[in-house]
Amino acid sequence: MPGDGHLFARGVDLPVAASASGSVITTVDGVEYLDGAGGAIASSIGHGRREVVDAMSAQAAAVDYVHATQFTTESAERFAGRVAAVVPVDGARVFPVSGGSEANETALKLARAFHLANGDADRHVIVARVGAYHGNSRGALDASDRLGLRAGYEPWLGQTERVPAVNPLRDGRSGVEHAEALAETIDRVGAERVAAFIAEPVSGATLGAVVPPDDYWPAVARVCHERGVLLIADEVMTGFGRTGRWFGVDHWGVRPDLVTAGKGASSGYWPLGLCVASGPVYEAVVDVFAHGFTWSHHPVGSAVGEAVLDVIEAESLVDNAAVVGDQIRARLREELGTHPNVAEVRGLGMLTGVEFVADRSTLEPFPRSEGVCERVVRACLDRRMTVYPCTSAVDGRVGDAVLLGPPLSVSVADADAMVDRLIDAIRSVLSPA
Repeated sequence: MPGDGHLFARGVDLPVAASASGSVITTVDGVEYLDGAGGAIASSIGHGRREVVDAMSAQAAAVDYVHATQFTTESAERFAGRVAAVVPVDGARVFPVSGGSEANETALKLARAFHLANGDADRHVIVARVGAYHGNSRGALDASDRLGLRAGYEPWLGQTERVPAVNPLRDGRSGVEHAEALAETIDRVGAERVAAFIAEPVSGATLGAVVPPDDYWPAVARVCHERGVLLIADEVMTGFGRTGRWFGVDHWGVRPDLVTAGKGASSGYWPLGLCVASGPVYEAVVDVFAHGFTWSHHPVGSAVGEAVLDVIEAESLVDNAAVVGDQIRARLREELGTHPNVAEVRGLGMLTGVEFVADRSTLEPFPRSEGVCERVVRACLDRRMTVYPCTSAVDGRVGDAVLLGPPLSVSVADADAMVDRLIDAIRSVLSPA
């Protein structure tokens, strides 16, 4: 293979992708895989979109790169306007970056900068949920609570306060009760010391597409507002149509102070993330926020993002995610609803989780040593399909699940084929006694 093994790879003996179209990835050996994972739940419009490649090429030919402190560009200005029209943030101001971790890092720093600008220098504490995942950069990693990712870096971490994970299958708490737990934590720490609360609208890779109770997000927003704590919705996985609405919090009518996004914003055609600040946050920090990255506000990334938005809107892919996603879960529930090792089929839109347990009646998880998630992922690959692994589905630490999150543009035929292969893979690994 070209390169002679010098790549710092993220896996062993990986197939080599040569081409991709729609929901299919083809290797150099001519083997076709259905992209049931959408990469990392990132592909929104599918592979091989000529219109996106053309937009990328045209912008690179016009202005390939300028630094955001020296110039702005028409593509960045247009893209920000397009995002502002769909994101649930009042007076939205869009800060483009290179991915989800950078977006969340930006949001955390913005929250701190906002309070400093308002004279609240003591407000620096971030509150996040047990088992949360918000990225791998240092600040985002501290907000995260994935033990395997934090291991070894603990001396750098430890500034974040925790509230319980939201898992209706197991905890039995209402959304209001979770909000009360958040209020108690903020009050214990001291509201005058808390800068922000960050959470995913629907849990992504940590718990595996867990949907909170309907009263959760309105109650949480109220708690934060009453205490002057900024609300950050981490929409890196759930944004841009993934849940069958433009953004996950749209299901509950909540308008956060800050929204972060990535993944589906560029559908994988460009490394792109976004931090969107509300008007009041922007106005407070615009003259003092010393932050940025070399590739922030990239003109080519902006052109790609706008082209992706064009496809999502022209082909009604947000609606397609809602309709086809419901069909996927209905079929999985019909086939696996009584399987003794399937705890739940759950999700919203084109984000579906299937959780596996040793005992359905007690919800006892498999020992992590059995590697059930990994075996199901391997069985799917053997059937020429990708799914996304989740090894922390109970509480952010233990529990096996897989996520099915194909492109929002997936056809009904490809979606049916994905469901068939997933069901077959699960049954091959977890055959009922």
